Amino acid sequence: MAGAEVGEDKYRSFIHGEGERDTVWRYGAPPNYDVVNKLFEEERTQVHSRPIHPRLTLTSLLSSMDYIHGRFSWREVQVWPEGSLEEKVQRLLKSWEMELVHKARPEDQKTVNSEKYSASTNGMSALTRAEVMAIGGYNNFLRTKLPPEHRIYDPDSETVESAMATFTTAFPRGFAIEVLDVYSGPPRIAFKFRHWGYMEGPFKGHPPHGQRVELFGVCIFHVDEDMKVDKSEYFYERGNFLAGFLSAPAPDGSGGCPVMRGN
Repeated sequence: MAGAEVGEDKYRSFIHGEGERDTVWRYGAPPNYDVVNKLFEEERTQVHSRPIHPRLTLTSLLSSMDYIHGRFSWREVQVWPEGSLEEKVQRLLKSWEMELVHKARPEDQKTVNSEKYSASTNGMSALTRAEVMAIGGYNNFLRTKLPPEHRIYDPDSETVESAMATFTTAFPRGFAIEVLDVYSGPPRIAFKFRHWGYMEGPFKGHPPHGQRVELFGVCIFHVDEDMKVDKSEYFYERGNFLAGFLSAPAPDGSGGCPVMRGN
């Protein structure tokens, strides 16, 4: 997938440019990701921290310092080199998610194979592109077999619009996503991802606690020779994610599967 064109989002393709002149946007205009991009850049996964070298100047470190255990440390974040497999997969993921949420017509979506695309979550039956678009990205991602009375969030009772309103209200700074690792390349791309936001608005009657709510998971993109997605398969712990809206998570981020949380 090509990198960003002039005027394009830094991390997503197919928002601006001549190729989008006739695109029908679900909410009337192309989305602006400036706020969530800022969150993404500030909180990308930290590779490691080490003490600041005494000869480094304060000015050179202003954008990369943490105060950890009583001392300043130099934070190194995971930035995939442009053109690397990891960067290409992350751009595909972000562009795919953008199109699923914001493009109203299937023919305007350029990240998926229009004839073959299907999607599944946690091993449930796959849905066609038309079925996914009918219920919306959030409702597809949060599908469940739990009885309705045990659902914190019930995708079967939500519309595309109500789901979008629920999560944009809960996450006013957006729902950032990053690729943590890529296990295999095309045509069956398997990768680990992290998805997070800050609950600074209410969620289904639960007041905001202001803390980070996040999930870790694994996804498989089956792609064709043009890197268009034929099929997407998501695997993650749905219950742990939704439980994060009910109360603030523990300060050390404990809970959930340690393998899925990170290395």
